[in-house]
Amino acid sequence: MSRSADIERRTKETNISLGLNLDGTGESAVQTGIGFFDHMLEGFAKHGFFDLTVAVEGDLAVDCHHTIEDTGIVLGTAIKEAVGDKKGIRRFGSCILPMDETLVLCALDLSGRPYLSFDGTFTMERVGYMDTETVKEFFYAISYTAGMNLHLKVLSGGNNHHMIEAMFKAFARALDDATSTDARIKDVLSTKGSL
Repeated sequence: MSRSADIERRTKETNISLGLNLDGTGESAVQTGIGFFDHMLEGFAKHGFFDLTVAVEGDLAVDCHHTIEDTGIVLGTAIKEAVGDKKGIRRFGSCILPMDETLVLCALDLSGRPYLSFDGTFTMERVGYMDTETVKEFFYAISYTAGMNLHLKVLSGGNNHHMIEAMFKAFARALDDATSTDARIKDVLSTKGSL
């Protein structure tokens, strides 16, 4: 059974086409118009072993906010669709990921209940052409559209590029863990019997 999704979303601000395969090999083709954001999404695909295609036409003449937030909305929607009924998945995932001087924690629960806890302070307004304040907006959009409880915490910071990249990679590893199947789980991993 294919655990994949293809989502399109068009508004007056963005036009997005996104494909996600949870059982991929880490291949990606990403074009958002924001080079650093492309780099982050490529890292997400590679380190989560997800196949990912993203094509975005956004109102970058305004700023990068709509492009990044709306991509988060579409990626979260794709995650929710690809996971499906959640039968047999591990549900929880976590990762503590180092990147040079930086250490980031990511923990998530595919509970169906959206929540974001984000603890990270940036010292620069931008990295490349990506506003650092949009990092939180991106993960917020994912958590709410995927129905995911998501915690991201910078345990030790420093270089802003490293902090953001470590967040994306830790999220990828935690999501791969949470979406992985386990033969011991016959239904959904909940005493309630549903997620």
